Amino acid sequence: MKAILIAGALSLLVTLIGTRFAISVLVKQGYGQLIRDDGPTSHHTKRGTPTMGGLVIIVAVVIGYFSAKLVTGISTGFEPGWAPSASALLLLFLFVGLGAIGFLDDFIKVAKQRNLGLRSKAKLIGQTVIGLIFAVLAIGWEDDTGRTPITHGISFTRDIAGWKLPTVLLVIWVLVLVAGASNGVNLTDGLDGLATGASMMVFGAFVFINIWQSNQNCSSNPGIKCYEVRDPLDLAVVASALTGACFGFLWWNASPAKIFMGDTGSLSLGGAMAGFALMTRTELLLVVIGGLFVAITMSVILQVGWFKLSGGKRIFRMAPLQHHFELLGWAEITIVVRFWIISGLCVATGLGIFYSEWVTGA
Repeated sequence: MKAILIAGALSLLVTLIGTRFAISVLVKQGYGQLIRDDGPTSHHTKRGTPTMGGLVIIVAVVIGYFSAKLVTGISTGFEPGWAPSASALLLLFLFVGLGAIGFLDDFIKVAKQRNLGLRSKAKLIGQTVIGLIFAVLAIGWEDDTGRTPITHGISFTRDIAGWKLPTVLLVIWVLVLVAGASNGVNLTDGLDGLATGASMMVFGAFVFINIWQSNQNCSSNPGIKCYEVRDPLDLAVVASALTGACFGFLWWNASPAKIFMGDTGSLSLGGAMAGFALMTRTELLLVVIGGLFVAITMSVILQVGWFKLSGGKRIFRMAPLQHHFELLGWAEITIVVRFWIISGLCVATGLGIFYSEWVTGA
């Protein structure tokens, strides 16, 4: 628990201080956000706002996690268990790897003044490579008991009996989750503070899920309701670092935003969500916990699908969903706060389902 608190507090402090420094550096370098002409006209006032703030989030999480492990290791005399776990290292690899792809996308936008950044094909290839490496390592990295960070099962609140995937399909399933979650957060990152606040709630939920799974783990507390999950307490440290980093970044990202996270932040945060869902055996539950991201992603899918099928008609005035409400006349801050409320309700519902499954055993 000490490591969890240290990781969250330190990453919060790093983003609070580091983001202010990053704003100054990015402004001097002229790395400002480009605004698409086909977006809401009200967004043109945001042109030039520093972007790539996701770099600060990534640095804060890495510093927060490893510093917490080091501090707690020293305080306990470097007893077994203080070293980084395989699950945490794999999650951080996924998080940082997707952030690197997002950074390339952002850098191309601001350096070459190309609004679309990386080509969609190049971005998808990058996500696939990172996801593939993560999947292969997570499937084969066994501990002394034979457990691996992810299993061949499909899960809701734990692996569903009888739903086992062969290795090839499992890898495809991992890639779908990683791409879906990272792109979902990316689509949500369209208004000041929206994706940051919603992500903070999701990672906060995973702190509680991992702590609960650690207390009810089959290794230490065997029973019919125990969880066959590897390294849950160490994953809670990573989740705490992510929660704290989002908290600190939100101070500068809230409306009116002084900095944007860019694809650097949105792709990395979405990838981390997918990683947590896979490693905590809550893959399908992520649809509930991350309900806001799912709704916004579906709005884009429905808009594009209906546009093609109907010969040019639209369901929404603009997609993603948040821009539809902007064109209806809602103030940006109103949309953000109301979407935060929806995200909070989704997280609360997901945690309620997770806990009730353990209580009832159903």
